[in-house]
Amino acid sequence: MSEAYELARRYALSMQRGADGEDALLALFHDDAEYIESFGGQRCEHHGRQAIRAWFQSSWAHQPPDIAISIERVDVDGEAVRAEWICDSSVFATPTRGVDTYVVRDGLIIRLETVVTDHPTLHGR
Repeated sequence: MSEAYELARRYALSMQRGADGEDALLALFHDDAEYIESFGGQRCEHHGRQAIRAWFQSSWAHQPPDIAISIERVDVDGEAVRAEWICDSSVFATPTRGVDTYVVRDGLIIRLETVVTDHPTLHGR
């Protein structure tokens, strides 16, 4: 497995663990990293490892139970890594799908943008 694929896999596994994976997750980011996400419906930017930590800590309160994240595809072009993923949970009738675009330097994430391409459908809705 390539180093880029391994980084994407470790990120997904740490995300899947929620708060229990906090230290492992944050260890993947450079101190000055930038994380861009739109999970709340609007694009939000988080600058620096501590801001990224604060966002993840608040997001875990809303994380569905028993999530399972699988990496479907990883493409690498120099420092750029693009990973397509699927996130499923027992509360989802259909899974969440998305794309993470990383910039990796010295084995750490310097920039990560997460885009949800398909939002989940919940059971009973």
